[in-house]
Amino acid sequence: MTAQRPNVLVVLTGQQTADAMGAAGNPYLATPHMDTLAAAGTRYRRAYCGQPLCAPSRTGLLTGRLPSATGAARATGAAAGGAVPEPPLGRVFAEAGYDCVYTGSWQLPEQEAPDGRGFRRLHLTGADGNDGNDAGFTRTVAGFLTRPRSRPFLLLLPLPEPHGISAWARGQDPSTGPLPAPPPAALCPPLPANHPRAPYEAGLPRLAQRARPHSHPTAEWREDDWRRYRHAYYALVERADQQLGTVLAAVREHRRWSGRETVVVFTSDHGDGAGAHGWNEKWALFEEVVRVPFLLSGPGVAAGEVSDRLVSVGEDLLPTLCDLTGVPLPPDLAGPTGPEGPTDRVGPAGPAPSPSAGHRPEPQREPQLRPGLPGRSVLAPEPRETVVVETGWELPGFEDALGRTVRDERHKYVCYAWGDHREQLFDLTQDPGEMVNLAADARNAALLDRFRRLLAEHCAGTGDPFGRFVPAPDAHAPAEG
Repeated sequence: MTAQRPNVLVVLTGQQTADAMGAAGNPYLATPHMDTLAAAGTRYRRAYCGQPLCAPSRTGLLTGRLPSATGAARATGAAAGGAVPEPPLGRVFAEAGYDCVYTGSWQLPEQEAPDGRGFRRLHLTGADGNDGNDAGFTRTVAGFLTRPRSRPFLLLLPLPEPHGISAWARGQDPSTGPLPAPPPAALCPPLPANHPRAPYEAGLPRLAQRARPHSHPTAEWREDDWRRYRHAYYALVERADQQLGTVLAAVREHRRWSGRETVVVFTSDHGDGAGAHGWNEKWALFEEVVRVPFLLSGPGVAAGEVSDRLVSVGEDLLPTLCDLTGVPLPPDLAGPTGPEGPTDRVGPAGPAPSPSAGHRPEPQREPQLRPGLPGRSVLAPEPRETVVVETGWELPGFEDALGRTVRDERHKYVCYAWGDHREQLFDLTQDPGEMVNLAADARNAALLDRFRRLLAEHCAGTGDPFGRFVPAPDAHAPAEG
């Protein structure tokens, strides 16, 4: 590490699945700036968002916790009682002397970063005030990064795309402007191998899909419609890459005259179905939706590496940045459940009971934050053993429309609160497309029980109220709704 602490730049795209970049081996789009960043640092292939929904995921990046731990598992990022979790990322780095700045959407209920949270807002200078305005974006970010300064900065920089694919699917223009008409379907990217719906798939996501046609206007889509969707999606990723190029050029210019290095993190709040399993948008716990890019570059980061260690982006970002900058975690955030502890391992408590027929779950209580943060630096000698992702739908008539997934090095377990085939179990080594639900085969009962225990003990150890929906081990068949 250099004698002076490095700057930190966190670039966050909206709704980008992990494989939507050239560096990931995708031949259907051109992302030269993402690829350059990956070559200059380390690309983590198994990085996961905390929840596949914009505000809860971004709140997790700021707080270092999963949404259920802060109560911010809603579309607004607010807790059920309206309270806003403290974002220790800004506090920790501001107290260490960093100029902590964000631009774009704060993704907490306040329009502006409130006092005492460590951040100030950098307003974009564009004629229309739109965060997606290329001219305003270029002037503002380049101006900030090339400004003389006496102390290091931490800049959170959300990029709007490829989130605009949600508008495109509805026949609307993305916020960054209209896309050209797609070419003939034969010239569009092909359908993914896991485009068809799999046998024994979970029922709850499909019910939510049908209940939200505004978000999922795909009921009558044919194969060529999905190919055009994928073409538009990749075009929007390329827009994000162009903006990233502007940012990285300014970072290089800053280093040239200041001599200060910059740690760069590139990731996304969540992915997009991109046609896998006949799914667009977010919410569901498919790999394409919950696995996101995670590129790390700068002093202390190996160049040209590809890592398979598991990463929980929201939980692991803060301890990773502390490792790379030498900024210490304060005592109230470190400790036995902090980055050096066995934070990703399951706790000692037993499995939570599953709801019985006719049982009405107890009302959810506000979570109590526990001392220390659950994350682990991606540079820690011991990698985390599991990753947990949460989800939920807020829809009329859909009480407790919740789900969790836990994965280890090889397998992935998905559990929804209710619905047909609510338990899913996949061997991601043999079945990366999640087409064979091992939970439907009694020969996998022992493996299924292991993951039931893992998830139940995670919920008990973190105070996640979803624990009451996890089936008890030793059940004779996968639980149904």
